[in-house]
Amino acid sequence: MVRWLTRIGLLALALALLLAGLAWWLLRGSLPTLDGELALAGLSAPVSVQRDALGVVTIDARSEADALRALGYVHAQERYFEMDLLRRTSAGELAELFGEVALDLDRRHRVHRMRARVEANLDAIAGTRMPQLQAYADGVNAGLAALRTRPWPYLLLRQQPQPWRPADTALAGYAMYFDLQDASNADELALWKLRPHLPAPLLALLTHPGSSWDAPLAGDAFGDAALPPASEVDLRALAMPGTAAADAVATVGPPRPYGPARASRHATDLRPGSNNFAVSGALTGDGRAIVADDMHLGLRAPNLWFRARLRWPDADAPGGRVDVQGVTLPGLPAVIVGSNGHVAWGYTNSYGDYLDWALETPCVDGGTVLREDATACAAVRVQRERIRVAGAAPVALDVRETRWGPVLHDLPDGRLLSLRWTAHLPGSVNLALADFARAADLDAALALADRAGVPTQNLVIGDRRGRIAWRLLGPLPARASVCDPAAPAPVAITGEDSQPLAPAAGSGGPTACPPWSLATDASPLAASPAFDRLWTANARTLGGEDLARVGNGGYALGARAAQIRDALQARDRFTEADLLAIQLDDRAVLMARWWQLLRSLDDDAQPALHALAGAAEHWEGRASVESASYRIVRAWRLAVHERLLDGLLAPAKAAMGEEFEAPGFPQFEGVAWPLVQQRPPHLLPRRFESWQALFEDAARQVRDELARQGPLHERSWGERNTAAICHPLAGSLPLGRRLLCMPAEPLPGDAMMPRVQGPAFGASQRMVVAPGHEEAGLMHMPGGQSGHPLSPFWGAGHDDWVHGRPTPFLPGPATHTLQLRPGQG
Repeated sequence: MVRWLTRIGLLALALALLLAGLAWWLLRGSLPTLDGELALAGLSAPVSVQRDALGVVTIDARSEADALRALGYVHAQERYFEMDLLRRTSAGELAELFGEVALDLDRRHRVHRMRARVEANLDAIAGTRMPQLQAYADGVNAGLAALRTRPWPYLLLRQQPQPWRPADTALAGYAMYFDLQDASNADELALWKLRPHLPAPLLALLTHPGSSWDAPLAGDAFGDAALPPASEVDLRALAMPGTAAADAVATVGPPRPYGPARASRHATDLRPGSNNFAVSGALTGDGRAIVADDMHLGLRAPNLWFRARLRWPDADAPGGRVDVQGVTLPGLPAVIVGSNGHVAWGYTNSYGDYLDWALETPCVDGGTVLREDATACAAVRVQRERIRVAGAAPVALDVRETRWGPVLHDLPDGRLLSLRWTAHLPGSVNLALADFARAADLDAALALADRAGVPTQNLVIGDRRGRIAWRLLGPLPARASVCDPAAPAPVAITGEDSQPLAPAAGSGGPTACPPWSLATDASPLAASPAFDRLWTANARTLGGEDLARVGNGGYALGARAAQIRDALQARDRFTEADLLAIQLDDRAVLMARWWQLLRSLDDDAQPALHALAGAAEHWEGRASVESASYRIVRAWRLAVHERLLDGLLAPAKAAMGEEFEAPGFPQFEGVAWPLVQQRPPHLLPRRFESWQALFEDAARQVRDELARQGPLHERSWGERNTAAICHPLAGSLPLGRRLLCMPAEPLPGDAMMPRVQGPAFGASQRMVVAPGHEEAGLMHMPGGQSGHPLSPFWGAGHDDWVHGRPTPFLPGPATHTLQLRPGQG
């Protein structure tokens, strides 16, 4: 028996070793080829592909088409799975890979029918660059085919990667629309729904458009909100629908639980964004402009971006040669952010108003309408979409569309809410950005920006002559003057898609708005010599008529922008290291006054406030990993905000019941600070007997949550802000989080300061560069270059990003060289 058990054990061990060896062989089979010589069909001449110690790629080619073919080859070998996720995300095709778990997301995205829109407009999207687009796609497919086995994520998912087509590049571009803009336009809808249930002064207070932290490039600061007097609104006496006013005032009632699950969307401000800023040659001593850019996005391993340098002879480029470097987005044949030796550029998300709802009455047979007060009815077309699902039958989705856009909501009265989004319209994506590679100076780059189709960004540019400029890059809605972008309105349409009707007597209501088109050349401009410093940080940049035209799409509180502005104004000379220091600034400037407020409320009779104030007695003044005071004050501020919002929104909550959904209020600091400073009795949320009781209740929540983890003074910010930067499939494997995640290190920084960092959110790259002086430039990137955990470039450079160590903008010496020659592949 022992002998047989021994034999069975040895056999099982041998089988396990065999399976482990097979898995290892398959895993290594999808590693990219780094050295040697390979044939690549379609090349007109040999191409050199070099990699440095961090995996940064340098491609030397004889033409642009060859360079982009080679770039596609490299992208596919290093990042095909991530490219595939981009195109599938925007097209609503993730369920084909992941099964039913992705169906809800696919439905939300498929309603926008991005693949159909791209295929209908591909010639316009590509323009004159179709040959380059095709060369890139051919290179991608060749790089994928050259792998010995399919990329390892497909082995895990038991799927085959599908070929890359030119239309997929456009879909990868549209994935950034979904990442940077809210395709559901949820905040605007939520605010519209609660408007009828709030007194006008209360609504105006909640929607105050700025704060004392405003730092626009143009226009005045709005400042903190002026609190309405008791004669206009009194929360203590305001009647609640379905509630006896006297009882509501007299009874505080049992406290409802507050906590992270109920936190408002305004609270952390960890939303897609960025910082970018620049100084002109007047401030550098040697006449060079310097541009800094760090794009804040969700972080993963590998990183979203892929560092590359592309070089080829080009008669249309200055000096007859293109030499462009920076970060590329695998899936797109272009350097997205970087420098070409003559011009450097970077972006931040602009948060203008790029989506509008329309109230539409659907036509029925014969052109009749469902409502007597309608002025027109809208024809509704139904498009059937088929969503493929791994391991299950395809799912049909009927997408209803009007001339305004897809129908996303049905109202109880029979009307429809349809959505118009810049991403839906021709011109929202094109390949004009690729021409930045050959821009000779600031004027040429600004002219290129006039026709670029990208999710609308704050573009900051500098050139080697020392000039700098800011403008919006991407489409703006060309709305008619009658349109109110802040609320749904009837659509003024005629023709085959509508049936005009006479207005009903006394119908009133908002003015009808015609469908708008796009304009990419209508941006305001701020440029040197009028501006020798420029800064943007997702906050409001404009005022007056320009702001009214661009709109407020939820722009960020100005605290980050103000901190950058003040740092730029604090000195008269700058180097690249000085701008990197601003990017890494984790000073808690906004939180300092909340720390002082907490200390001023310290009272032995208020045990929770006393405990927090004692634990936060030592104020480091920054979001450092060892700081307990920052973590405590931050949490208490958010808890106070939550109680204030809860009270101000109470009438709408009572009226709407379960249908209530709060929009985000990114400017709420400009309301909260006057409230906690002035403490007016008529604006005290009615569940609290005094302002001191509100502060103590917020402190009690924070104290109890932190105390469950140990002594308050030991609850550091780094304990809360620990990196969780992982591959998308890390949770699908045993030990996946150990093998497919970056180290779980504590991170300094937070949302309200230039060094924006959360556990899986933050600067997806940091760049500081002066065009023409790239050798002095700096670049950081988390997550590494390669998507393969066995690659030497998996996580390469990540530790430098974590600790803020400057690394060169230019690629280092080559450690690997691959020669691609023309051939059959």
